Amino acid sequence: MFDLFEQGQPGRSSAYLYRGRKNVLIDTGSAPCHPYILRALHELNLESQDLDYVVLTHVHLDHAGGAGMLAQIAPHTTFVVHPRGARHMIDPTKLMAGARTVYGEQLEKFFGEVLPVPERQVLIMQDGETLDFGDRIVTFYDTPGHAKHHFSMYDPLLESVFAGDALGIRYVHRYTGWPFEFILPSTSPSDFDPDAVISTVAKLRVLHAKTVFHTHFGPSKTEEALEGTLRGAKRFAMMVENLYYAGITWEEIQSGLEEEIRRILTNLGHPESLDIQDLGVDLELDAKGLLYYAERKNKLKA
Repeated sequence: MFDLFEQGQPGRSSAYLYRGRKNVLIDTGSAPCHPYILRALHELNLESQDLDYVVLTHVHLDHAGGAGMLAQIAPHTTFVVHPRGARHMIDPTKLMAGARTVYGEQLEKFFGEVLPVPERQVLIMQDGETLDFGDRIVTFYDTPGHAKHHFSMYDPLLESVFAGDALGIRYVHRYTGWPFEFILPSTSPSDFDPDAVISTVAKLRVLHAKTVFHTHFGPSKTEEALEGTLRGAKRFAMMVENLYYAGITWEEIQSGLEEEIRRILTNLGHPESLDIQDLGVDLELDAKGLLYYAERKNKLKA
């Protein structure tokens, strides 16, 4: 595991590197993370062209935005992608347009230039399909809830799930400055679906994995990741459904979200004096994602 220093912040995003019969990188972060990938490879006496596979858990820019840049210097590397995400890696035009509605003029500042991955380098993995890494055969599982284009990878030798954002964000001291770590689901725009989260948790629970490796940030005991994600998804959904009215703003939802997070942490035995603003941009992104969810649900009711 190594830190990608996403948006210049330590403890924000991690990537994982297998060094075995096949060399495999899991998630690339955004384009500005590229130097940290090269540094990690160098420390292991590897070059970019030594990568056999790059697994992209989903195509959000903080997970896959740097894939095209890496593909340029690793032309023989295969990029493993969810079926719903592959076209966005091959042609990121719509991906960027969607991201711009969320980040506006800050898009390039946060994520840099997003380059396409050549189609010949893209490998699509369907739910339940396997891939041979030489010393292990891993299995990919469709795991929506955070994003429709999300899969998770199960490693039978490590008895671990590489879950991207499917089983929440692990907030660590390096990022928050708080003296404890905890897990909350990521509800960023625009695919948050609590029912899908519940289904994903149930699907991954039966694997009986020992460890979950999050992109944000590092490993968790599996039960902690499952329960933290499930608890948060249910409570966030109930909170926004209770608050929602036609015309509600994401700022109002963010206020409700902050109070809900405070209640969750207090129930876990943490002090009420915590500054929830230490969670940074996630508060805004999660509030906007919850607004998308509530509007979509109310349109379906109508």
